[in-house]
Amino acid sequence: MSGISSTAGWNYGDILDAVDTMVDPSRPALIHADHVVQWRDFTHRTNNLARALRDRGAQPGDKIAFYMRNRAEYSEGIAAAFKGRLTHVNVNYRYVDHELLYLLDNADATVVLYMAEFAPRVAAIRGRLPKVRQWVEVADGYPGTEDVIEYETLANRGSGAPLGIERSGDDMLFLYTGGTTGMPKGVMWRHDDLWRGTGAGGNPRILLASVSAMTHGGTCVTLPARSFDADEALAAIERHKVTAATIVGDAFARPLVEALDAAKVQRDISSLRFISSSGVMWTREIKAGLLRHNPALTLVDGFASSEALGLGSSVMTRDQAVDVARFSLGPTCKVFTEDHREVRPGSGEAGMVAVSGPLPVGYYKDAAKTAKTFPVIGGVRYSIPGDWVRVEADGALTLLGRGSNCINTAGEKVYPEEVEEALKAHASVADALVVGIADAKWGQAITAVVQLEPGSQLDEIELKDFVRTRIAAYKVPKRILAKPDLARAPNGKADYKHIREFAEAQLLA
Repeated sequence: MSGISSTAGWNYGDILDAVDTMVDPSRPALIHADHVVQWRDFTHRTNNLARALRDRGAQPGDKIAFYMRNRAEYSEGIAAAFKGRLTHVNVNYRYVDHELLYLLDNADATVVLYMAEFAPRVAAIRGRLPKVRQWVEVADGYPGTEDVIEYETLANRGSGAPLGIERSGDDMLFLYTGGTTGMPKGVMWRHDDLWRGTGAGGNPRILLASVSAMTHGGTCVTLPARSFDADEALAAIERHKVTAATIVGDAFARPLVEALDAAKVQRDISSLRFISSSGVMWTREIKAGLLRHNPALTLVDGFASSEALGLGSSVMTRDQAVDVARFSLGPTCKVFTEDHREVRPGSGEAGMVAVSGPLPVGYYKDAAKTAKTFPVIGGVRYSIPGDWVRVEADGALTLLGRGSNCINTAGEKVYPEEVEEALKAHASVADALVVGIADAKWGQAITAVVQLEPGSQLDEIELKDFVRTRIAAYKVPKRILAKPDLARAPNGKADYKHIREFAEAQLLA
């Protein structure tokens, strides 16, 4: 494979160059609604784009920010960044001006790839980001900006030939992660570490599913709707004979089950073999619902984060049911207390899960947070992103929650995910998030915000009584509030800060 050696390490640009020569050129590489990009065109366009960005001044290691929704151009842009030795930076398209300014400045972005839809916001901040030398606009039907670079011009102009440059396993990819407090931080992954950490790029349980498809000569299908549409997803699976899908827990799986159950004409999802999730709760009842419609499915619930891959996994099939929040410990994982003492299985003691092996370099421009998250214990470097677990006697993990979300109520520690799971088991609850609200009596009062099923009404007393049958009384929410939409991100991630502000406002009203 060109450019790869035992010293240079694996590089995604080299991998893509090799795949380009081996895959059927007529095979679809990208499908977005009715827009299909065949591999021959994918190769041609991404090589042109990579060369054009470099010819316009981008240097190896420069940061390229992606301010976009899911589109074929996003995948093309990532491939071009790999080929051109540019460092990918993800941008949440929901950000307002000051958040965009912070992230683009913090990342030292010199190239920004954005959709014309966001041109007004780009126009408002461009003058305050002198380090950005290339603003590349993707046409999407919205009025754009005249004095920027047109994406299609870069992608279509040129011979489409490989760049023929030497790359390195030390080339970087940044994953900006928000967390629950503070501004986002960029997790720095070397190509070589990320490739090996995902099992030669084959682990789909992270937000790099499109990269996995590209590096294996597959087809990446993305959905055009601005929010998740279960009917649209099922139609795409049936139409394109999708074999693997990446979702984010119940936030996506529940609507899929409801759409399948309600369909007058059954959708054909028999092509689907794997559904993978990571990051939020995926309940056993919802998994069972999916298996009713396709018994051949393997449902893989991954325990991972931007800072740590392979923390654990849970696999459910028609012949093997699993408990929610119960995972098998990854082969390179251990569980430590806050003072870095290893937790013994079956001790009942809670600890933070840690993983060794291929790890990120750290957080970009944040040495203190890097030292805290990636400590060296007993001569081994670990990633400890802050997920609290209990190690059962058989070695399995019971996930308790992220430490920064932990609620301290009357001296007891309560993890939101456990309470959320109990709430979502009720027939009237479509989704639930739990936060701690400052309280004179309890220190923090456990407060739940639920999104109800259509046609349901909130019965706070009845719901509390139901939850009390599933978890200890001290974990039962003091108050339960209803909200039409919990405003999860498109990837299903919860915005606990927003939910806490909503709860505080409701309780003060």
